[in-house]
Amino acid sequence: MNKIVLVGAGGKMGMRCTNNLINSDYDIDYLEISKDAIEQLRRTGVEISDPETALSDADIVILAVPDVAIKTVSKDVIPKMKPGSMVVCLDPAAPLAGHLTHREDLVYYITHPSHPSVFNWEYNKEAHFDYYGGIAAKQTVVSAIMHGTHEDFKKGDDLTRVIFQPVTKNHKITLEQMAILEPGFSETLSSTCIKKIRDAMDVVISKGVPEEAARDFILGHINIQLAVLFGELPIKFSDAAIKAMERAESILFKEGWEAIFEMDDIRAQIKAITE
Repeated sequence: MNKIVLVGAGGKMGMRCTNNLINSDYDIDYLEISKDAIEQLRRTGVEISDPETALSDADIVILAVPDVAIKTVSKDVIPKMKPGSMVVCLDPAAPLAGHLTHREDLVYYITHPSHPSVFNWEYNKEAHFDYYGGIAAKQTVVSAIMHGTHEDFKKGDDLTRVIFQPVTKNHKITLEQMAILEPGFSETLSSTCIKKIRDAMDVVISKGVPEEAARDFILGHINIQLAVLFGELPIKFSDAAIKAMERAESILFKEGWEAIFEMDDIRAQIKAITE
């Protein structure tokens, strides 16, 4: 049985991992320094372990801490780990930025949830409203071995399927590819575009459209637009819709916007969110 140490067990991401690890077959030690987080863990029946003892005996150490804290935390945690053990990071940003303390005798596994798809078919209310995943809704995951072997990936995959359960597929990709997906694809592009749609709803309301009507109308249309563009419906946009999109694209997007997916720009994005 692998012994796991969960660092930051009472934080936002840490609690999601804790809730799934607590009833698993793993032997778990939980580390946390925030008083509020420690109290939250105790309400779930979890007691905090001694870091010196826990880390030196761990087979896997999960760093469930914010990107901006990885540099400081890993400097303290990683020198205490035994040779051959595995470091698990839950986001590619800090590792790609070089903020994750490196040891040649350790394995480094990076994993991140895709989150439940908007096209999921869920059978109950709990799963339907599990937007982040890890509770009841099925989701896929992307993972990378930053330093290690194929067998190490299997070990990480087993853990991934517990902390992000229920997992339907774990996509094995590179660290650089994961960074293109996040922050590049999901945050820099997608979150920004969706925020502008939400901002536009306020503009529409300011023009006199009732708020409820505007919200219902755009969310319904987004549902169809996603289904068409991602091949969930065997149809195409109408000629009128295509003409509207062609006219708008040059107004809304400047030429060369795709440069956000070049690795130099990805590194700049990561620097902005980790420093």
